[in-house]
Amino acid sequence: MADEKENQSPPPPKKPWEEKPVPPQPQDAREHPLVLEVERACPGRVREAVAFAGQITLKVELEHLLELLAALKGLGYAFLVDLTAVDWKDRPEGRFEVVYWVHRFADSARLRVKAPVPEGAEVPSVVELWPTANWMEREVFDMFGIYFANHPNLERILTWEGFQGHPLRKDFPVEGVDTGAAIYPDVFPPGGGPVKPKGGA
Repeated sequence: MADEKENQSPPPPKKPWEEKPVPPQPQDAREHPLVLEVERACPGRVREAVAFAGQITLKVELEHLLELLAALKGLGYAFLVDLTAVDWKDRPEGRFEVVYWVHRFADSARLRVKAPVPEGAEVPSVVELWPTANWMEREVFDMFGIYFANHPNLERILTWEGFQGHPLRKDFPVEGVDTGAAIYPDVFPPGGGPVKPKGGA
C-alpha cells in the first residue's frame, strides 16, 4: 500500500486566483421561483426583486410592508434571521431603510426584504409574526430612532432611558456625546444610566 502511494503522481497544481476578480453584479430576479411564489401570495406588492451574490432582495413600499411580511410567514418563513436598518441621510426616497432577513427551514430558502422609511414615519411592528422581533425592533429604535407602531414595549435596549441621540444615525457626532457617565460608576439611579456620584472624582 505504501509503495502504491509513493508511485502515484502528485495532484495537478491548483489554478491561480484570477488576476482581476470580477465582482458579482445585481440582476433582476422577478422570474426567480421564490419571487414568483411571493408574487402569487401577495400580488403587486413587490416593487423590485434583485439577485446579488446568490441572495435575493425584495423591495416593498412601507405601506405594504406588513402585508408582505405576513405573506412570507404564511409561506413558511418561520425564522426571522435579522431585522436592522440603514441611514442614507440625504436620500430623497426616504432617509432610512428597514431590512428584514427571513428563513424557511423546509428548503433552506432565505429572502431579504427592504422598505424605505422617511424620517418621522412609523414602521409596523412584526412582533406578532416573529416574537424575536421584540428586541430587534428595540435595538433599531435605540440606534436609529425609528418608531415601531404597536410594539409591546418600545424602550431603549443598548443605551439607557435619558440617553441623548441615536448612535447609528449618520448625524450622530463621531466623537460621541458627553453622557456624564463614569467609567466605573458607584451609583446607578433607578430608571436611568450610570452617573458619577455627587462629590466624586
